[in-house]
Amino acid sequence: MFRIKKLDIFIAKQFGLLFVGTFFICQFVLMMQFLWRYVDQLIGKGLSVEVLAQFFWYMSLMLVPQALPLAILLSALIAFGNLGESTELTAIKAAGVSLMQTFRSLIVIVVLIAFGSFYFQDVVGPNANLSFSRLLLSMKQKSPELEIPEGIFYDGIPQCNLYVQKKDVGTGMLYGVMIYKMTDSFDDAAVILADSGMLQSTAEKKHLVLTLYSGEWFENMKSQDLAAGAHVPYRRETFVRKKIVLDFDADFNMADASSLSNNARAKGLAQIKRDVDSLNHTYDSIGRQFYADVKKVYYTMPRLSRADSLRAVKMAGTKTYSFDSIYGRLTAERKLEVVDAALNRVQSETNDLNFKGMLTAEGDKIIRQHRIEAISKFTLALSCIIFFFIGAPLGAIIRKGGLGVPVIISVLVFIVYYIFDNTGYRMARGGMWAVWFGKSIATAVLAPLAVFFTYKANKDSVVFNIDLYRNFFMKLLGLRNKRAVYRKDVIINDPDYAADAQSLLAINADIDRYVHEHNLLLAPNFVKVFFKYAPDHEVEQMTQRLEQVIEDLSNTKDRQLLAVLNDYPFMTERSHTRPFERRWLNVLAALVVPLGLFLYLRMWHFRLRLLRDFRLVRKLNEQVVARIEDMNK
Repeated sequence: MFRIKKLDIFIAKQFGLLFVGTFFICQFVLMMQFLWRYVDQLIGKGLSVEVLAQFFWYMSLMLVPQALPLAILLSALIAFGNLGESTELTAIKAAGVSLMQTFRSLIVIVVLIAFGSFYFQDVVGPNANLSFSRLLLSMKQKSPELEIPEGIFYDGIPQCNLYVQKKDVGTGMLYGVMIYKMTDSFDDAAVILADSGMLQSTAEKKHLVLTLYSGEWFENMKSQDLAAGAHVPYRRETFVRKKIVLDFDADFNMADASSLSNNARAKGLAQIKRDVDSLNHTYDSIGRQFYADVKKVYYTMPRLSRADSLRAVKMAGTKTYSFDSIYGRLTAERKLEVVDAALNRVQSETNDLNFKGMLTAEGDKIIRQHRIEAISKFTLALSCIIFFFIGAPLGAIIRKGGLGVPVIISVLVFIVYYIFDNTGYRMARGGMWAVWFGKSIATAVLAPLAVFFTYKANKDSVVFNIDLYRNFFMKLLGLRNKRAVYRKDVIINDPDYAADAQSLLAINADIDRYVHEHNLLLAPNFVKVFFKYAPDHEVEQMTQRLEQVIEDLSNTKDRQLLAVLNDYPFMTERSHTRPFERRWLNVLAALVVPLGLFLYLRMWHFRLRLLRDFRLVRKLNEQVVARIEDMNK
């Protein structure tokens, strides 16, 4: 039976407080990114605070499902990073509570958040998206005078540049109006100055009525019969009140109205299912009609009888019916007529097919968009759970709290998710990939990572131990640390200088014999290395004996001897003999040409370095023996 324990409440509080804060941070970041798409529709329109509040409110509701996975990832990373950094997670494990038992309260919370995300996408999000689209559409139809900025020439009206010194948003009056009205060329320009004016759109939103007060009109009156270089006449008109009708399209057409009905993001799952069935039925009927038209044209044409065919062959003068022979007997004018007729027929059919293809392609695009949105409602909710099982185990492994490492890892994980999700969305929308594949690729990539991190965290793995990877690459590339032997303040046992000197002399003799027998200057035998390897542990034994002598001599108080000990290198013991311990791995490495060549050159490099190390060790051994003899005098 599931019982709520104090540990569950403690973990839930740690996660909950962080989740609330990170959610609002993620929501703010996504809103700022989303705002850049519509910033040009907000600036200079004189929108009221109420309209702006509606704009941001609908935007925030639309972005809630996207902010939830990122907030879960970041808050889980920080929460378990803090627990690991303060050793609270270690204490929990020491009490016999496994990591999965620690997760259980948060798993319930995250599952509830996932259902909440699905509810937002299915109910709240579509309504917010529909209201947001209507709000944008109404902003397009807003009074044109609100789009005109103060003190800047406005060119949003075709063939006009309008300058307004000051405007009154409440009354719609414009003050200090200057208009440059262009027609065909600069010589036909008209300049209009007015003390004030008012700009209003007509009912059909296709024209603007500009009412001007107390102004003057200057216009060139160039005609077509003027000679080049002649003076251009102009007219000047002073008016008290004048109305001008300007062509203007407020961008409201049937495409805008249809975009609301075909907007899949503004529909719930049930409505998407109904609309997909309706769209399939509609475009299937269109396809059947296209097929009927083609069948009517091409399959009901009168067929030639056998007698007509024999007559055509007889007229061609050949035993077989050949279009080329018949075409060759035609006159030049008749050939041109036939070719032109065929080209016109082909062009007509091509245009007809392009038009039909455009209709069906648009229908396929709308259907794919609906299916994409239907699958997105599930994948985005599922990503909440996946991101939790990535963030919480990573926090338990890394054990770093705060906003440093967790933010970096969260950004990297979200970038990977965004790249796969956006790529899959674009490929599915364009029809290159199946819809289910494009929208599930990001989930399919991150789900194994979540399982892997959870398994490693539950087993207390050192998968993110930097020292482990550092040592691996240093060993692979042959990099070595410098030896550090320091003078000890307290020495329990003094070195056995006589025995150490004898050991060093014996090591020198073994080095001379090994170098003579193996000839390390030559390249290694490829066959012996990869296929006929014989065990070689002599260097390993010499290294162990040398390290024992160095360890014993490190208890000395002689500074000169300690300085010589720090010059001893760390020798590799087996890297110059074979790549791997197991024979089948060596054979496999030899068969893979790039890998085998790399390992072969690596062994050759280690053989040459071992020869240099032997020479250095022999020299240092002689110095240590000489120093011991001086100390004994």
